[in-house]
Amino acid sequence: MIIGVLKEIKANENRVCMTPSGVEMLHQSGHQVLVEQGAGEASGFSDADYAAEGAEIVATAGEVYARGEMVMHVKEPQPSEYQLIRSGQIVFTYFHFAADEQLTRAMIEREAVCIAYETIEGPRGGLPLLTPMSEVAGRMAAQQAAKYVERAQGGRGILLGGVPGVQPATVLVLGGGVVGTHAAQMACGLGAKVYLLDTNLDRLRHLSEIMPKNCIPLMSSPATIRELAPRADVVIGAVLVHGAKAPKLITRATLKTMKKGAVLVDVAIDQGGCFETSHPTTHQEPTFVVDGILHYCVANMPGAVPLTSTLALTNATLTYAGVIADKGWQTAARDDAGIRSGLNIVNGKVVYPGVAEAFGMELVGVEAVL
Repeated sequence: MIIGVLKEIKANENRVCMTPSGVEMLHQSGHQVLVEQGAGEASGFSDADYAAEGAEIVATAGEVYARGEMVMHVKEPQPSEYQLIRSGQIVFTYFHFAADEQLTRAMIEREAVCIAYETIEGPRGGLPLLTPMSEVAGRMAAQQAAKYVERAQGGRGILLGGVPGVQPATVLVLGGGVVGTHAAQMACGLGAKVYLLDTNLDRLRHLSEIMPKNCIPLMSSPATIRELAPRADVVIGAVLVHGAKAPKLITRATLKTMKKGAVLVDVAIDQGGCFETSHPTTHQEPTFVVDGILHYCVANMPGAVPLTSTLALTNATLTYAGVIADKGWQTAARDDAGIRSGLNIVNGKVVYPGVAEAFGMELVGVEAVL
């Protein structure tokens, strides 16, 4: 198969979807890999690095799309790319369709085979292609919260861990999955008092066993959130509903009860955000203020640490890319339920329930396209 590696063009996105070592492994399996010129530079990989492992360096994204049977990105295709995508072409990337109707309708129109990293399921459950970026984003969420709660950044002017004789900050983490757990671990490591909320009692029992003593796992409910939000110096939104829009857990009414200068970090912004007042921001302009509360809603947080993120992402995606390339997408999806769960839009048909529900579109059973 001819596989295309595209340069990211979303604002402040510095990752690349494949490392030179990933190219080497695909090349050894008999596949041809096209790498857009400069695709890896922001992650520390030169065109020469890719060429040395068997890649063909091509000048433009247009050529990658024109020749590639499967094209790979990190982020979703941008509007300038829509017309480059061919009917039946495999596009393998993070899509987060449920948060972007324009993208959804464009991919339906282009009749592409859209396989979303974020909905592929592992053999033991979980989301193996989302997990590494969730780990990065969770850890970054605590780092960014620690920075933006400083007075110079518009925050309350509080040190997350306090000092002897002074109370530490109170951090509320909504969601006890991968993002939330890593965010809570980082915040705990800095010395904050952390409340970690989830709705799964078994998960809360597990978290009670593994988390440090300054982390308090609690059953989540609207009443609990309303009780804790006014105490919080930082709220980290880490809620994920697979392939669907995130629920709004901090309402505008709750926001008004919070301390002025508190910080909200919405890691769920790729899925529409879990705060009612959230909207996507960029690394260049990462924050905005509503009712005196600082919001950090950067939609591609791991793009700020591209070397770490690119290595972690390739570790997770390469095996799946290899299977799809070896077998073709239909056979790969028939043979592997995890890859089948990654199919979101195929040949103009929506085959993933969360996407259809988000926009009231007709859902076609995935079996009908295999």
